[in-house]
Amino acid sequence: QVQLVESGGGLVQSGDSLRLACAASGRTFRTYAMGWFRQAPGKEREFVAAITSGSGSTSYGDSVKGRFTISRDNAKSTVYLQMNSLKPEDTAIHYCAFGYWKGSFSYTQYGYWGQGTQVTVSS
Repeated sequence: QVQLVESGGGLVQSGDSLRLACAASGRTFRTYAMGWFRQAPGKEREFVAAITSGSGSTSYGDSVKGRFTISRDNAKSTVYLQMNSLKPEDTAIHYCAFGYWKGSFSYTQYGYWGQGTQVTVSS
């Protein structure tokens, strides 16, 4: 059984911070890249951040650069997303997923999505 469980979402005001967590089970977590994505109602799923399995190199979507930080704790099989300076446009369901490295972040494939955690940012 492969499982990803996101947590940490909530209702906050503009400028506030949240830290999301995604706990993984059912596979060797440390061997996979991990990614965070988000989706607002009526919109396409958007890439937020990713982190490699080994070096811990990171990549961020343009809309969150400088505000969000992705990290991982392989001992806990958990990936985190620290979200600072939140804006109303960050409102979405946030998902984590296993990443299958294909030589670059651009070519990495993602699968085994979690159920998501809702982030709502008021003005």
